[in-house]
Amino acid sequence: MPAEPVAPPAVDSDDQGGRTVRRVVTVLALAAVLPALYLPGMVHDFFDLKIYMRAMDWWSSGHPLYDYVQPDRVQGELYFTYPPFSALLLRPFAMLPLGVTIAVFTVLTAIGVIVTTRWLVRPVIERHGLPRTFTLIVAVLLVFAVESTRETITFGQINMLLVVLILADLLFAVPRRRRWAGVGVGLATALKLFPGIFIAYLLVSRRWRAAVVASVTAAAATLLAAAFAPRDSWRFWTHELWATNRVGRTDYTGNQSLFGLLSRIDAPAKPNQLLWLALVAVVAGYGLWRAARAARAGDELAGLTLTGLVGGLVSPITWTHHIYWFIPAVVVLVDAALRADRDTVAGARRRRRLLALAVGTAFVIIYGVVSFFDWGVAPARTDTPAEFLVRNAYVLLALLLLVTLPVRRRAEPTDR
Repeated sequence: MPAEPVAPPAVDSDDQGGRTVRRVVTVLALAAVLPALYLPGMVHDFFDLKIYMRAMDWWSSGHPLYDYVQPDRVQGELYFTYPPFSALLLRPFAMLPLGVTIAVFTVLTAIGVIVTTRWLVRPVIERHGLPRTFTLIVAVLLVFAVESTRETITFGQINMLLVVLILADLLFAVPRRRRWAGVGVGLATALKLFPGIFIAYLLVSRRWRAAVVASVTAAAATLLAAAFAPRDSWRFWTHELWATNRVGRTDYTGNQSLFGLLSRIDAPAKPNQLLWLALVAVVAGYGLWRAARAARAGDELAGLTLTGLVGGLVSPITWTHHIYWFIPAVVVLVDAALRADRDTVAGARRRRRLLALAVGTAFVIIYGVVSFFDWGVAPARTDTPAEFLVRNAYVLLALLLLVTLPVRRRAEPTDR
């Protein structure tokens, strides 16, 4: 006899209603906390964006772009330090009222946060059957809460544009072997040199065509800028790029790189260059090796996350608003934890360990290293272990994740 159909379990309307209430309360509570997190950063008053626009006004008036300088109480003097291609894209904004430019940058950053968070979280939602709308809203609010996002918005930085270009390229175009794979990384590299680490990632993961396309794109964008501003381009690539005094104080706590860590140990003296180069070689070699293994295993998100962490560590200057890459690290950790086998002792332990690391990482990057601390304006050593931990929190966390971030074998393609 055919088996009788099994009726689906009845849904208790009270339970469903209570679940909805809890989700709404959670969302409202997270949204209510955001203003308190943003309040300390409001003193920045879009400081970096205002420098960009003043530099563009200076440049438009016929002055050499890289002569622009502005006094700063912490850094001493601040210059325009971006490559000429960035200046080429920023220059039209100088024709707009400053308030309009601020609004455009803020809105575009917010859109970038929402879009990229959806890219990261949606595959996890579908893989584990999580409530779609609620999970996406919570994830977006948490990303807005992270210090790097707050600093990007309140300083008026362009970081989310770079993140959109890199993630679109490495999550979608490169895995699918699109013809334009590598273009996003190349454009990001031409805009700001930091993303060049992702060209190295394409090379070590043996995506040769994408690496060539990225390199050619970066070169083409750079040559385009040189055609419009030959003297400024020549000056940047032959002199200003190598002038370390233009980028600010390396010992300042906001510089969360290996060089920043060493600078805070030796302040006010300069750190040992050979020691720094040795650390860079070890960290870059190990981190890119792990990133390449992740790519070969099909875990594109872990691969690019490890690469981003490497870039932040080895760059001489990595300001807090540069360190977006902890956010995808949390996604990787949560996804790996949800995949762990809960029916075995080892699986349950792994699940708890990964969730603890995800929560700990989220706490550190939301609380941050500069938002709620006044580190003063004078160079100061890190003389105590506690101060060493606090002032180098992102550096130490990045090193920890470089070793512990799981690679998810046979990961599903992130192409939705």
